Amino acid sequence: MTENLNVLQSTQFVVEKALTLLGYPQVMIELLKEPLRMMTVRIPIRMDDDSVRIFTGYRAQHNDAVGPTKGGVRFHPDVNEDEVKALSIWMSLKCGIVDLPFGGGKGGIICDPRTMSFRELERLSRGYVRAISQIVGPTKDIPAPDVMTNSQIMAWMMDEYSRIREFDAPNFITGKPVVLGGSQGRETATAKGVAIMINLALLKRKLPLLDTRVIIQGFGNAGSYLAKFMHDAGARVVGISDFYGALYDEKGLDINSLLDRRDSFGTVTKLFTNTITNKELLERPCDILVPAAIENQITSDNAERIQASIIVEAANGPTTLAATKILTERDVLIVPDVLANAGGVVVSYFEWVQNNQGYYWTEAEVHAKLQVVMEKSFENVYTIHKEKNIDMRLAAYTVGVQKMAEASKFRGWV
Repeated sequence: MTENLNVLQSTQFVVEKALTLLGYPQVMIELLKEPLRMMTVRIPIRMDDDSVRIFTGYRAQHNDAVGPTKGGVRFHPDVNEDEVKALSIWMSLKCGIVDLPFGGGKGGIICDPRTMSFRELERLSRGYVRAISQIVGPTKDIPAPDVMTNSQIMAWMMDEYSRIREFDAPNFITGKPVVLGGSQGRETATAKGVAIMINLALLKRKLPLLDTRVIIQGFGNAGSYLAKFMHDAGARVVGISDFYGALYDEKGLDINSLLDRRDSFGTVTKLFTNTITNKELLERPCDILVPAAIENQITSDNAERIQASIIVEAANGPTTLAATKILTERDVLIVPDVLANAGGVVVSYFEWVQNNQGYYWTEAEVHAKLQVVMEKSFENVYTIHKEKNIDMRLAAYTVGVQKMAEASKFRGWV
C-alpha cells in the first residue's frame, strides 16, 4: 500500500509512474529516483555557554542535467536524509513545471532554532556553508531559505561564502535581504503563487472568490501572507493553525489582528483558550483547504472527512498518495505542492537573474512576471490532467520530470 511508503518512497513511486507514462526506459527511472549527490556534514559549533555541540547537516543535488541545482536549507529537529532527498526531487520537478534552467537541490540541519540564540544561529549558518562550500556556488548549486530559515540566515551564508571565495557573490544564494541583492517580492512569493493557484482553481470550478471559506493549516511565512492576501481579496478565512493548535470561526477570523499578535516563528494560538487541534481543523467546513505546514497531514484516515472541494498544497508533501486517490475519486480538485508552492523558486530564479545582471526590478515587475509563469504552468498541468484522465499530482510530475529526462538523454547519460 502507498500509505505505508515514506516521503522519499512515495515521491519515487510517482516519478516512476510519470516516466513510464512518458515511455522512458527503466534506466531513466534508476537515474532520476535518487539524487546524483548526497553530502552529509558534521558541524562543530561553540555555544554561548562555551560548550561545543556537533550538528549534522545535509545537502542533496538531485539532477543538474538542465543547469545548476537550486533549493532551500531548512533548520528543523526532524530533518533526515530521506526527507532531504525527496525535497531535492520535488525541487527538480518544480523547476521543470515552471520551466526554469535549474535542477533540484535541498539542504537541512538537524537543530531547533527556537532554542538557539542569535549568535549560535549565525555560527551554525556559517559553519554549514564552510562544510558544503566545495559543492555549491552560483553555477553549481544555489541555496535559499526554507523551514525556520530566513533572509538574515541567507545573509550570513552569503557573507561566509564570499569570505571563502574572496569575492562578493550575491548570486550564490537567494532569499537575501534586498540591501544585499535580494529581490523585491521574494518574501511573499510562495504565498503569491498559492493565491494565483487558488484563483485559477476557482475559475475551473466556476466558483467566486468573494466570501469563499478558506482554511489555512500553518501560519508561517507562506500561510500568514496567504491569509492576508485571501482576507484582502474578500475571501472568508475561517481557520488557521500553528505548531501549538488551531483557530476556527465560521464567521471568519480577524486576520490583521492575528498577524499583529504572532511571534517571530509564526505562532499565535497560545494566546487563545478556544483552540482546536491541527487534525480537527482539517476536517472543519470550508470551500478551500490549504495545507501550509508539514508532510503527511491528509491521509487515508481523514481524507473521507475533508469537506473542502479544492485543496491547494502550500506545504511540501501534505497529502499522501492514498489520500490523493480518495479525494480525486470524490471530485476534490487538488493543486499539488510541486505546482502550487513553486512561486518561491520562480522568484528565487528572478533574484539570481537580477544578481547576474546587476539590474534590479520593481515589486510590480516581479509580481507581473510571476503571474505569467504560474498561470502558464497551471494550464499545462491541468491540460495533461484532463487529456490523459490522470490526477493532478501525476499530471504535475509528468510535466516536471520531462525536461530533466530529455536533458539527461541529450547529454548521453542514458
